[in-house]
Amino acid sequence: MSNLQELANILEPMIRRIIREELVDFAQKNQDIFYLNPASELYKDLEDIGQRKISQQIKLYSHQEVWDE
Repeated sequence: MSNLQELANILEPMIRRIIREELVDFAQKNQDIFYLNPASELYKDLEDIGQRKISQQIKLYSHQEVWDE
């Protein structure tokens, strides 16, 4: 394995954790600035995911499964 690949393997989990922590911090401090237009595709997709979760038709992965921690 090259030194560059080793460095990437070390840095990737650290960078993911830092970004995740910063996003959580930003979202908590700025709860009133995020608006998702109900006509947008993303809104519709999230609404669909929520409905499928309620009806047990979807598997949501745990934090550990997603972030491999």
